[in-house]
Amino acid sequence: MMIDTHCHLDLVAKKKNLHQVLKEAKRAEVRAMIVPGINVNNWPEIEQLAHEHSDVYFALGFHPLFIEENCKQGAEQLLERIPLALASKKCVAIGECGLDFYFGREQESQQKMLLAEQVRIANQFQLPVILHCRKAHQDMISLLKQHRPLYGGVIHGFSGSYQQAMDYVMLGLKIGIGGVITYERARKTRTTIAALPLESLVLETDAPDMPLSGYQGQINEPKMVNMVLSSLIVLRNENEQTVTSQLWKNSKSTFNFCDIN
Repeated sequence: MMIDTHCHLDLVAKKKNLHQVLKEAKRAEVRAMIVPGINVNNWPEIEQLAHEHSDVYFALGFHPLFIEENCKQGAEQLLERIPLALASKKCVAIGECGLDFYFGREQESQQKMLLAEQVRIANQFQLPVILHCRKAHQDMISLLKQHRPLYGGVIHGFSGSYQQAMDYVMLGLKIGIGGVITYERARKTRTTIAALPLESLVLETDAPDMPLSGYQGQINEPKMVNMVLSSLIVLRNENEQTVTSQLWKNSKSTFNFCDIN
């Protein structure tokens, strides 16, 4: 049994028949999927998806590349929306939020301000965070040491160094692993994931993006998380049941799922 801790089903639905996608995920033993928010425009859609499908959950947040011009207003919108979302029992995190300097640092101050606010809101409502980080690990680690997520979370799509991964683990965060470990050329990431504590890992797809090796050019979807798991088991050289069971526990405890077994 698996949990896809990061998939954008609202975007998958624009490319494939969602009912078929969910059916195939269930057949692949994916018991739950978390759909992160990126800004206020997609919050209603992902909430609706979660309400319509028992195995779909969601998070609310601002992706750093979809940052609001007025960061203070964005934080206020999130603060206002969270109580209602929590009432449904399907909102399990704040995110996806973080830092992304891939295109430069023009919005560095705004990104950092809004990330700090989202961590504060997560702490206020006792929620984990789903973190996005690209070209910014040292900045992210430094900020999180100042604004620590008290209820944990996941650094998603991780492809950094072992030391960076352990810095996140020491902050109480899980490391989200996806399709990148299926590529033999991703030696640094594969070596890092193989060496990390098994208790620190969770699975994800980032569907419809980040296709697995051999599936380039195809739409990624939650059912593929079983292939990520298979690659992980090979990398770790550990008993299949041990790895599968521990990752299940990691995901359930991180997001406090109380209605799935």
